[in-house]
Amino acid sequence: MLLLHVSDIHFRHPICNTDRDPDRPFRTRLIQDARERVKTLGSVDALLVGGDIAFAGKPEEYEAALKWLYELADACGCDRTRIFVIPGNHDVDRDVIRKDLSVQNAQRAVVNAKSADDKEWQLQRQLQHAETGPALLRPIAAYNEFALRFSGAIFAPERMFWKSDLPFGDGVTLRIYGLNSTILSGWRTPEGENDVEKDLYVEPQQTALDPVDDVVNLVMCHHPPDWLIDGDRVADDVNGRCSIHLFGHKHRQRIVRDPKYVTFYAGAVNPERQAKDWRPGYNIIGLSLGKNKAGQPQLEVAAHLLEWQTSPEGFKPIKDDDCDIHHADVRLRNVNPRPPAMVAAPATPVVDRSPDGMEAVMSEDRARSIVLRFWNLDMSDRREISRKLKLIEPDEANLPLAERFGRALLRAGERRQLDELDREIAKREKR
Repeated sequence: MLLLHVSDIHFRHPICNTDRDPDRPFRTRLIQDARERVKTLGSVDALLVGGDIAFAGKPEEYEAALKWLYELADACGCDRTRIFVIPGNHDVDRDVIRKDLSVQNAQRAVVNAKSADDKEWQLQRQLQHAETGPALLRPIAAYNEFALRFSGAIFAPERMFWKSDLPFGDGVTLRIYGLNSTILSGWRTPEGENDVEKDLYVEPQQTALDPVDDVVNLVMCHHPPDWLIDGDRVADDVNGRCSIHLFGHKHRQRIVRDPKYVTFYAGAVNPERQAKDWRPGYNIIGLSLGKNKAGQPQLEVAAHLLEWQTSPEGFKPIKDDDCDIHHADVRLRNVNPRPPAMVAAPATPVVDRSPDGMEAVMSEDRARSIVLRFWNLDMSDRREISRKLKLIEPDEANLPLAERFGRALLRAGERRQLDELDREIAKREKR
């Protein structure tokens, strides 16, 4: 399995939608570089985007981001349904926080909680409230509208993160967890300050990360643990339950290897050009299943860490001693790969109607394709389909757009209406 990992792209309005964008050449070279590398490595199975897609969380920035991500995916042979996104602090529209006291009050209620237990309780209390829950997510409204097409939208209280399954082979699944570390991002903004270390929060519900049998857990989070209020707890949860970690934010590209996990810190696709250590970068990560000398299952990682160089301009490998490829072997305690002949044929599917079960149903490639096609329709078509299939409840009419349609799509899966939804979308695509 081949993963392409990018982060911190920072599309900046208004220049990002013009030919005068000084950061555009680096993104173009990245696409060209990736396209050449996959000729040898094979097509990319998933494009993982680690946050800070926009610069200020504005809708126009996501218009540019969508075009570029589609171009990158197409160049790498990656299906557009296999694009996975999470938010970063630059995906937060701080103007919303500055102007909206309800957002400020909800954030401060969590910030001012005395203990870790109080903070967790206070956040859940705010999220479950009919007014403060949506308020906490209002600063990422534009991100959510962009992310819904990739099943990456966040809404309160039950979907503060997402997970999605990819078949790894030999009866093993790669489970990707997309965490949201932005819930308190910008809370200092009314006083004119930016986020600082230990300011941000990822609650324990996000890091449950159940290490179930025959599943390899991969976690994506924009902020590394040292930027989080409860960072030690998050690090323990992630290190103990996930084999692969992807972080962004620091713009410092590196790999950390441990017998139990491998961690990638992304270089920024577009760091500030005035920064002292300015190095655009991205990662290509190859994963395979194998066994160690003792015959125990292990995850075998072969990663290409690629950073910008000038004269001639392009991306070059960050070397591991004299090798262009960074290798890592990770012990898999809960995974037992089986030869294809020993993998049981799937039984007649039974829909699990629990939230976790529906998440699994909606993460399948066909469902993700339906979601993407639904979102590519005109607004009038989406409304018409939702009304016809009765996917939106009366009390949801005033919800933010991403949440309203996000809940409608999950409801289609829950009610086994994906076939109907597929047919209705197809009718309108032929017009």
